[in-house]
Amino acid sequence: MLAHRCIALLAFTCVSLASRAEVVAFDVLQSAPAFEGRSFGAVGPYVSIKARATIALDPADPRNAVIADIDKAPRDARGRVLAYADVNLLKPADPARGNHTLLVDVPNRGTRLSPQLFDDVPQPGANRAEKAADAGIGFLERQGYLQAWIGWQADIPSAPLQMALAAPVVLVVTGPARDEFQFDHLRNPIQVTLSSAISDPASVKVSVRAQWADQRQTPEGLSIRATGAQTAEITRPASGFDAGALYEVTYQAKDPVVYGIGFAAMRDVTAFLRHDTSASNPLAQAGQPTVVRAIGFGVSQSGRYLRDFLWLGFNQDLNARMVFDGLMPHVAGSRRMDTNYRFGHPSRNSRHPQDPAWTADLFPFTYAVMDDPLSGRRDGLLLRCEQSKTCPKIMQTDSEHEWWASKASLLVTDLQGNHIDLPDNVRAYMIVGTPHFADPGEVMRKQASMALPVNPLQSGSTMRALLTDMQQWISEGILPPSSRVPMRSAGTLVSAANAVSREFTGLPYEAIYTRAMHSDFTVLPPKPLGSYPVFVPLADMDGMAIAGIRLLALQVPKASYIGWNPRAPGFGPGALYALNGAVVPFAQTPQERQARGDPRLSVLERYGSEPLYVLAVQVAAASMVNERLMLPEDAERAIELARKDKLSQLH
Repeated sequence: MLAHRCIALLAFTCVSLASRAEVVAFDVLQSAPAFEGRSFGAVGPYVSIKARATIALDPADPRNAVIADIDKAPRDARGRVLAYADVNLLKPADPARGNHTLLVDVPNRGTRLSPQLFDDVPQPGANRAEKAADAGIGFLERQGYLQAWIGWQADIPSAPLQMALAAPVVLVVTGPARDEFQFDHLRNPIQVTLSSAISDPASVKVSVRAQWADQRQTPEGLSIRATGAQTAEITRPASGFDAGALYEVTYQAKDPVVYGIGFAAMRDVTAFLRHDTSASNPLAQAGQPTVVRAIGFGVSQSGRYLRDFLWLGFNQDLNARMVFDGLMPHVAGSRRMDTNYRFGHPSRNSRHPQDPAWTADLFPFTYAVMDDPLSGRRDGLLLRCEQSKTCPKIMQTDSEHEWWASKASLLVTDLQGNHIDLPDNVRAYMIVGTPHFADPGEVMRKQASMALPVNPLQSGSTMRALLTDMQQWISEGILPPSSRVPMRSAGTLVSAANAVSREFTGLPYEAIYTRAMHSDFTVLPPKPLGSYPVFVPLADMDGMAIAGIRLLALQVPKASYIGWNPRAPGFGPGALYALNGAVVPFAQTPQERQARGDPRLSVLERYGSEPLYVLAVQVAAASMVNERLMLPEDAERAIELARKDKLSQLH
């Protein structure tokens, strides 16, 4: 394999690290100026590095033994299990001018997302670091962050703009597997790719239902046939189910990939970049490491990855040191991953109305250690790091959508639905009125499968402020802002039936949210055994959540920004549309409001004139800066946009 050979290329360095137990080779494939040589203030220009790391794991080490099936994986002549991770790095050309903090952005399905949130860079620029524009506003670079992306996901291929992990396969092992599909179209038949290789084509079965809570059905016209080693063709019934129906496929699978090695890859490569002093470490200089501290950051799938990384004990490296000083899981809710399991689903994210009890949705849900009355277990995300004294500072950020779709209330309640305080090293923030994720430059638009227009709010300004707060917390001991989330004790976290008033808001609210279940996974399909209480944010007279971090668009609004959006007729109505919120503009004038029957005040009634609107933005921005929830540079940009805005414009 490539990682075993030294290739004579101009920009390629291959150094043996056989004396080290975890990263045994770190091959630099390319090193070049980043962003066309663009300079970033006092930090100067950056260098982009592409590399490949070889890790060797001892299956008997207790810190590796937690990896599912590692004891069955193929081994080299020294009894080690090998894996190969793609690595991308960005570093200041002069490391002394950086801030000595390594920001590890855990790739989401192989791609970089931190540039989208922190630098306002749209794709594909966020994945390239080639053109000057690929740095966007250059926030991370102006701050001097060392940046790393480490491939951990073994169910995707390595590609020029996609980082992956080559992990071993366990041969001659079979077992049950399943997948769920929601197509949002009516093409028939439809080809699907299954999560695992098919062992027995005759074992492949399919059922259909409108929503997860309905009975599985096998109506006339529904069929499935295997078409390849990991593909199948579903023929859908001619009638009875719309585009949003849920199709479940069960089958006998074979040759599981040891996906859990992805956690060890992140641990070992990060530890190498932090501590290795040899010439093979591109972040070391003159025999000294340039990394003083490290922050792990992840969005959605990779945010859930960080929660599992912590829970499984991987924040302790093989020399008993802390891997990450700070963790920032973003839009993960109370969910984890279906990765460290036989026939796992690293790419999977079950969505309403799909199964709310996949192995990505199991206890423990929050950081504090507690007893689970349904499983009888005592656990918490901090349990293992507390035992090893390697718990990081944690700032979990969630969109409002996570409180409707990803059971985020379980972060701040016990399993009977009572208020709990978060541990001292944990902060939680809900960014009110935001969808799961929005690209920079997103605009309000309509989509046929959604009942309401797409919510365009992007959380970049808040995330830049909170990253700055995290940096101060781990480097100077300055406590970050207190948690800003709905809470049972404050009356801002309530049952879905009482969260939003249709009478006061005029919004088509139907109290739709994702449940939290406990199921028996010893049978296929799993059998539901019980449920946990889930709550959602209490809304104001405009339908917008009261508690949490309110962006300027909500503090000085011209529309209702909400974290939920029902599916439209024909696309599974009665369910949430995955990953999206909604925006519902206010009427411009009292007359328009009355003609529409809209109970929300009009724009003119709220502000009266453009100068008063700008003043309201200035006051709100100053308050957010004072609370360390917005940086002065973002406040200035927002005020300038408000000056250019017109009250007759909705966005």
